[in-house]
Amino acid sequence: MSSAVRSFGGSSALRFGRFAAMGTVTALILIAGVWASWGTAQHAMLTKGRERGTVVVTWCGARACTGPYTPLSGGSQPRAKVVLENSVAVEKGQTYTVVLKPGGEFAVRSGPGGILYAWVPLGGALLLASVVVAGGLLRTRAAWVLALSGGALLTAAFLAV
Repeated sequence: MSSAVRSFGGSSALRFGRFAAMGTVTALILIAGVWASWGTAQHAMLTKGRERGTVVVTWCGARACTGPYTPLSGGSQPRAKVVLENSVAVEKGQTYTVVLKPGGEFAVRSGPGGILYAWVPLGGALLLASVVVAGGLLRTRAAWVLALSGGALLTAAFLAV
C-alpha cells in the first residue's frame, strides 16, 4: 500500500513540475512577444503629444527607408530626412502617415496598419505559445485560442499594410 501512495505522489509531483515548467516557458514567450512589440507599438498607439506627419519615401536601403517629413501636428517641424524601417509594407515613392520617436530622426507608421504591424511579434509569440500549451500543458482549447488569436493578428496586419 505504501508503494502505491509513493508512486501516486511522485506522479503528481512530476505533473506539477511539467505544468510549472511549461507554464513558465509559455509566460516567457508571451512576455517576450509583448516586449518586442511594445518598443514600436507605444509610439504608434499613444500619439498624443508626439510629432505626427507624413513621409514621402525617396530612398530605401536594406534596413531602412528615408524621406522628407511634413508635419501634421502643431509644434512639429518639417525635416529634410527621417528614417522609417524598411519592411515589405514600405515602398519608394509612397506617402505614409508617421509618428516620430523622441529625438525626431526615426519614424514609426501610424494608423491601423502601423498599430497592427507593430504587434506582429506578439502574433508570432501567440502562435509559438499555442504549441507549448498544447504539447506541454495538454490544454487544447487554450492552445486553439492562442493560435487563432495569433493567426488573426498576423492576418489583420498583413491585410492592413
